[in-house]
Amino acid sequence: NRISSMVRWNALAMVVRANRAYPELGGHIASYASAADLFEVGFNHFFRADDLVYFQPHSAPGVYARAYLEGRLGEEQLSHYRQEVGGKGLSSYCHPYLMPDFWQFPTGSMGLGPLNAIYQARFMRYLEHRGILRGAPETPKRRVWAFVGDGEMDEPESLAGLSLAARDGLDNLIFVVNCNLQRLDGPVRGNGSVVQELEGLFAGAGWNVLKLLWGSDWDPLFARDHDGVLLKRLHETVDGEFQTYAATDGQFNREHFFNKYPELRELIAGMSDDDIDRLKRGGHDPLKIYAAYHVASHHEGQPTVILAQTKKGYGMGTWGQGKMGTHQQKKLDDEALRAFRDRFSLALSDEDVAQLRFYRPDAGSPEIRYLLERRKKLGGFLPARKRKAEAVAVPALAASARNQSTTMAFVQLLAALMKDEKLGHRVVPIVADEARTFGMQTLFRQFGIYSALGQLYEPEDHDELLFYREAKDGQILEEGITEAGALSSWLAAATAYSSHGTPMLPFYIYYSVFGFQRVGDLVWAAADSRARGFLVGGTAGRTTLAGEGLQHQDGSSHLVASTVPNCRAYDPCFAQELALIVRDGAQRMLEEQEDVFYYVTVTNENYDHPGIPPDASEGVLKGMYLFKKNDKASVQLMGSGPILREVMAAAELLEKDWKIAANIWSVTSFTELRRDGMRAERARRLGGKDESWIGKSFKGHKGPVIAASDYVRAVADLIRPYMPGKYVALGTDGFGRSDTRAALRAFFEVDAKNIAVAALAALDSPLAAEALQRYGLEAGRPPSWER
Repeated sequence: NRISSMVRWNALAMVVRANRAYPELGGHIASYASAADLFEVGFNHFFRADDLVYFQPHSAPGVYARAYLEGRLGEEQLSHYRQEVGGKGLSSYCHPYLMPDFWQFPTGSMGLGPLNAIYQARFMRYLEHRGILRGAPETPKRRVWAFVGDGEMDEPESLAGLSLAARDGLDNLIFVVNCNLQRLDGPVRGNGSVVQELEGLFAGAGWNVLKLLWGSDWDPLFARDHDGVLLKRLHETVDGEFQTYAATDGQFNREHFFNKYPELRELIAGMSDDDIDRLKRGGHDPLKIYAAYHVASHHEGQPTVILAQTKKGYGMGTWGQGKMGTHQQKKLDDEALRAFRDRFSLALSDEDVAQLRFYRPDAGSPEIRYLLERRKKLGGFLPARKRKAEAVAVPALAASARNQSTTMAFVQLLAALMKDEKLGHRVVPIVADEARTFGMQTLFRQFGIYSALGQLYEPEDHDELLFYREAKDGQILEEGITEAGALSSWLAAATAYSSHGTPMLPFYIYYSVFGFQRVGDLVWAAADSRARGFLVGGTAGRTTLAGEGLQHQDGSSHLVASTVPNCRAYDPCFAQELALIVRDGAQRMLEEQEDVFYYVTVTNENYDHPGIPPDASEGVLKGMYLFKKNDKASVQLMGSGPILREVMAAAELLEKDWKIAANIWSVTSFTELRRDGMRAERARRLGGKDESWIGKSFKGHKGPVIAASDYVRAVADLIRPYMPGKYVALGTDGFGRSDTRAALRAFFEVDAKNIAVAALAALDSPLAAEALQRYGLEAGRPPSWER
């Protein structure tokens, strides 16, 4: 309790000190105040150094405060809470990107912690079943702990993986739900009971449920409650009332809770108001917490959830405990601070309190010795993040020139990587119930689909060559229809180099429109996590995925991807480009151990894949290269993804119909070109002489530039500031619809005819009007984004 009190004070002092100096910084006191004992028992007795703990984000100050007692963080760092730009501060929440040696998992977006914890525990089992993670029999089982708030459980993601955890029997997973009964604005379930609701949800999903509701000092009352009146009173009390009882004193609780029934009045006879005030909720009783953690840690065959009832703002007295606005409480006056000191018997003078001095006893004090000894016994400090793992060599990759889609070219590259003797076992293919759509059923028999149960049935297609094979050591993660779940598996695999010291190479392929646009929050968490892997947007492009229509046709994923700093996004047209990009990414992530991940779009359109110029490799990776040069070119045509083929056809039209020569440029990444342009522009602004790849590439090439892609114009517009001369961007702005590719490309004006007309218009040629008539293009038609 003394250690817990010190941590409480340092967490509070850190937040209040920051906000006294800079009121705009913000921060939270009440969440950790309610969870402090839950954390402390774990740190001292249960969290092994190799366990994976997902901390409730608003409780981050308490984790910092404990690391300060451990000597891992200094006073200067605590004094710069939420002041990171200078390099000395602490991040607001759990951010591995900002504190890469400390935080392991970002949980600051509510709901992602619980979901990621489930898929992390499942991925640990996957690695164990495949023989990649092997521990000695006497080694205690590694566990995943997730600390979440009761209000956070309203997020759909918080509940999305519950049934998976139960189906797979993830007894390496423990949820601790901090039921302080309050969300940000008020009660979680003011007119009901969030504990009872969550008990039903978890039990119904197949979890082992432990309720940690009342502290040890309630036990004598329960023992004397022979008629069940106390239980009746507790059950009829709604959470809104419990919040009020948390915010008030023993006298109020006596009058409004116990005095309702004569039997209850008799039950507490002899108890003073102070005695009643000291009645703890279960989440504040270290003995009860220890008992719950012990039972959870030894339970087999099921994941466990502990529903721990606490008081939000515990110990903050009339200034914060149980108050409606306690979540926003960031400042306390000296009177409140002294009351907090007295409440937790801290050896601080009034001057220490007024100055908000941090408190750390001497290294030889009993508290510090105990704290350090316990962490040593449990294997080391936590949280602690590893930045690197062993480097893994990446084999050469070749691409076929035959008529096929880039999706099939990708599957061939994936199969080649999976068959590689050294790298193959590290490749993790992930799909969200679309493997057959992407032609991946060829991998089912050879590599197997992971199932914790193996295959307890004979599949309907067992007599076929490519039958549906589930196996305990299967390599493919077939997640079912859950993009959020699949991306959580990808995230677990993409950070395995840090979490498990085992670099893996995950490829998650999915309908591209259901990626960044649907689960962009998880992608941002992956970026924060310094994930390494490939996201593969299949059936990509607003016109290339022809018949599926408005909801499925992706015209914006590359625009969203461009906003993620460590995501390298590519839209290749040809298989050889794709092979270069995949190998480059694998080398960066596995050999050079760069903290980047790749987003690559592939399509379902079949066409021939010609070779690229011998000197084009650098341009493929930088984002653009000259695919076909014409010494007489007076216009430059740029195309990305499958629309490059429309650009090639447009160049033929210009040459054949109008005697105008054009250069053809393949743009593999508008995003990479933009970043390079921004870098060069900034360097020049700061006195340097840097030149962008665009600037170097366009030297000696004249005429306007027409750029077309299968995405909204804003994607091609990313590079507008860095383009020489006149620049025209074409794209697929507006709603998609079902039709043929030819009809859709004409509708969005990214087909060969419209590109040719755009080139003529950019040349200010009078032939543009003639071309409109010749190609049957209606000048007065409304634009695609207005139809």
